[in-house]
Amino acid sequence: MVEAIFEVKIPKPLLEFGIDQIQVQQQVVEWLVFSLFTQGRVSSGQAARLLNISRVDFLALLRQHGIAYIDYSDSELLEEFQAVAMLEVNPIL
Repeated sequence: MVEAIFEVKIPKPLLEFGIDQIQVQQQVVEWLVFSLFTQGRVSSGQAARLLNISRVDFLALLRQHGIAYIDYSDSELLEEFQAVAMLEVNPIL
């Protein structure tokens, strides 16, 4: 993978938490990928590839960080609840 180098300035008080350069780099990359994912600019599969992990591991990472994988609009959520209610009334099996 081709890489670019950016300079990131970290306030010294943050270094008191024992964060080293490798950890900062990893967290910046994760933050950027999370941001792209939540904006809908990359899929979960693309995000996983950007982080060099499996899609399942990416979804677990989202959960660890409290980031919703599925983000329904109000109308989409209503449709889902209606579909579930219909299944309860008319089970498939």
